[in-house]
Parts: sequence; structure tokens; C-alpha cells
Amino acid sequence: MSRSGRIPITIPDSTQVRVENGIFYAKGKLGELSFDVGKAANIDINEKEVSITPFDDSKVSQKMWGTIRSQINNTIIGVTNGFEKELQLNGVGYKAALKGKILELLLGFSHPVNFPIPEDIKIELPKPTQIKISGISKQKVGQIAANIRSYRKPEPYKGKGVKYSDEIIRRKEGKKK
Repeated sequence: MSRSGRIPITIPDSTQVRVENGIFYAKGKLGELSFDVGKAANIDINEKEVSITPFDDSKVSQKMWGTIRSQINNTIIGVTNGFEKELQLNGVGYKAALKGKILELLLGFSHPVNFPIPEDIKIELPKPTQIKISGISKQKVGQIAANIRSYRKPEPYKGKGVKYSDEIIRRKEGKKK
């Protein structure tokens, strides 16, 4: 049985939440998000709290209880504060540039890699070797960061590639003579 599902979620002052036909809606200063709960859990909204209970005693409902609580919490945090991921490009000649709604990456290939930026995602380049991805959906921000990283994952010998800013690359020793 889930322990995290029991924790109530506090609603910030600037956020409005509602449930209609099994769909949870949250509206805040950054935008509006919805999440389809379905028949996995019951959602009770008080004045400043959201509490989640299992829909019934089935195993699926018991397993999904904590997951649904986390996704509702991420929805509320997303419309209030938003989410951010930061990537770093390590390597000689590795850099990024914004060209309209396209992120152009030079990653050591014979051609530049063009990555189209979705409408609800914001990408900033503080430095040519640093990419900041921000948005209101935690899942979408993480997926975009993973897609960009997948073009050139960091390798263990020299550490070249696209890595998360907080990622630690375990280095290997090269050939010995």
C-alpha cells in the first residue's frame, strides 16, 4: 500500500484546481494543465488542500494511488513555478544556437542537428555550450532534455557529449603502453 498517497497536497494562493469527469485541471500564473485520473483514485478538494484516496480495494487502484498523487502534485507545481532542466555540451567545437523555433546543435557530426522546439517549451542559451529548457509540464521538459541528450551521450574516456548539468560522468582510464 502506498505511503506517499496519504500526504495531502497544499494549493498555492495563485492556483485554481477543479475535477470534472475524472479529469483534474489546474490553472496558475504560468498556464493551465490537465491530468486524466480515470477510475484509479478519488480526488477531494478542500479550501487549500487536495487529498487523494484509492477508488476501490483493487490492486491497480492501490498501486496507482501514490503515482496519481505525484502527478497531481507535479501539475500544481508546474502551473505555479514551472520546471527547468539544464544541459551542458562538452567537446571541441560543440555548441548550440537558436534559429527561430529551431535549436541548431553542432555535435561533431558532418552536419548540424536541427531540433524543432515545441510551442509550450522555452529554450534559452546563456552560453553557446549551455542549454536551459523550461516549461510547465515536468514530463515534457524531461523528455525534451532526454531527446537532445540522445544525439550525443557523454562518453567515458574524454567526457565529450551532451550531459545534464548535475550529471557526473564516470571516467575510464585509456590504453596503457
